[in-house]
Amino acid sequence: MKINAKNFRVKEKQAINLKGFPTSIKPFYDSKEEYQNCLLRHIEKLNSLQNILYADDRYSLLIIFQAMDAAGKDSAIKHVMSGLNPQGCQVFDFKHPSSEELDHDFLWRTTRCLPERGRIGIFNRSYYEEVLIARVHPEILESQRLPDHSRNDKNIWKERFQSIVDLEKHLFRNGTRIIKFFLHLSKDEQRKRFLKRIDDPEKNWKFSMADIEERKRWDDYMKAYASCLSATSTSFAPWYVIPADDKPNSQLIISEAILDSLSDLKMSYPKPDAQRRKELSAIRKLLE
Repeated sequence: MKINAKNFRVKEKQAINLKGFPTSIKPFYDSKEEYQNCLLRHIEKLNSLQNILYADDRYSLLIIFQAMDAAGKDSAIKHVMSGLNPQGCQVFDFKHPSSEELDHDFLWRTTRCLPERGRIGIFNRSYYEEVLIARVHPEILESQRLPDHSRNDKNIWKERFQSIVDLEKHLFRNGTRIIKFFLHLSKDEQRKRFLKRIDDPEKNWKFSMADIEERKRWDDYMKAYASCLSATSTSFAPWYVIPADDKPNSQLIISEAILDSLSDLKMSYPKPDAQRRKELSAIRKLLE
């Protein structure tokens, strides 16, 4: 079944309510074997495009994953990116900011980790935490020691959205392509996955009471996500709302969207000019 990733894309300036977006859809595979074969084809294409991205050396790709706990960010990165050359890919997982990071603007710590040309960067959570968890937990905003005029500004979230859009537009102009995934998980599916983490000794480490406390704020997070996606999905840095109750299905959609993004770049291997061909001919003679 053909996957059209654009069907999951949030339109620019689209006011959304996440209740209108499904967390589960008809699978794009009929069996586990079909899923594996389809994902393998995607991985092989992605590997080929990564090689061209590196050789072409004009663009970089930044992939951002945001979601509620247990939505499948880690497994998506693990499976979809399994065929990438580690030398051309880097993954960053942003957790609670350090004291040094709190002494800078809210975009500083992630800006340092942006991928250079020819490489793929993956953010497992990102600067979007600053308009999500910081919005749900006002105490986090307080810890950032902002000037009074910023901290007390009722437009602070609107201003942060604008800062993010401005950054992404700047990056786009300079060759960084950005694709952003919100893994849309249902609250009931999260409950089931939490129970599995408790039942499986190998996954106990992934679970804590803090996860339950965050779950209590589910509605607040959904409102924060809806506001964020509406304000920051653009033609140059789109958001995709991925139904995440079915992990294999979500991975196929994600991999297809990444392939589309790389294919749109119209990249190619550098073609040698006359001087380079002459140099290669001379090297061949030495080797022969």
